[in-house]
Amino acid sequence: MRLHALALASIAGVLSVGCGGGGSTPSSPSTTPTPTPTITIVGQNGAQAFSPNPASFGGQTVVFRNNDSVVHRVVLNDGSVDTGDIAPGATSRAVAMPGSGTNYHCQLHPGMIGAVSSGSGPPPPCTGIYCEGY
Repeated sequence: MRLHALALASIAGVLSVGCGGGGSTPSSPSTTPTPTPTITIVGQNGAQAFSPNPASFGGQTVVFRNNDSVVHRVVLNDGSVDTGDIAPGATSRAVAMPGSGTNYHCQLHPGMIGAVSSGSGPPPPCTGIYCEGY
């Protein structure tokens, strides 16, 4: 029995040394991911809109979150970005938004327009067929 206890103690000692027991291991620095800015598609009193609008995320990667009850598809007016259909409750893939002065719209609801501004001052003027009358 004494031999059995000695063998177990030896194995425990080897495992302790092999696993770094008793010593400290350097920890790697933890990085907290930066959240991706979100532009939310909302339906308020039946009016479909983007929030915030204007968005001050020019030059950043953003996602569009659809908080409305119908499908939306966000497209930059110049056609350089198209999120594809975004189902109710879903979020688009991350897209790179150009700098200030960019306008976008919902391809399925052309009256829904949004803008990217510098974060100070009024939004850029909306141009193109999607902005007529707005």
